[in-house]
Amino acid sequence: MTIRNERLTADYGDDIVVIIIGMRINHYLKINKWLPVAKAMPRMLKELSADKASGFIGAEMLRKNLRTPVLIQYWRDFESLEKYARARDREHWPAWLAFNKAIGTDGSVGIFHETYSVKAHAYETIYGNMPPFGLGRFTGLVPATGNRNEARSRMTADKG
Repeated sequence: MTIRNERLTADYGDDIVVIIIGMRINHYLKINKWLPVAKAMPRMLKELSADKASGFIGAEMLRKNLRTPVLIQYWRDFESLEKYARARDREHWPAWLAFNKAIGTDGSVGIFHETYSVKAHAYETIYGNMPPFGLGRFTGLVPATGNRNEARSRMTADKG
């Protein structure tokens, strides 16, 4: 990706849902336990990216350490996220059932998520000397100048 040598902010002014989701490999040698969990998320992301009506905006992969991949997902609203998570004919539901059947509470693999529903103008973004990243990567970037120059201003700027 090309580094943008400027200060930018996401061009997005609507409500948003952010979900931080990931797994933790608790026992490296139990590859038969953690590998299926690791392989499930790319299938879900491919499915979601192909479905523009799903409410999924995009996702960034991070890594806390070698044991813990983390994904930040952006969604239009909680209803869209929940609809996808509960759809029996989509990738998430069978992966969730398989996790509970194969792992449950045996301790070999940990999973987590935190979900935040954020109202418009109750968040702000800044990207300096970065390739497109995070929310701005998926919604577009604009210069962080004028009424978008400072964090407090970006929180209340009319981004629409």
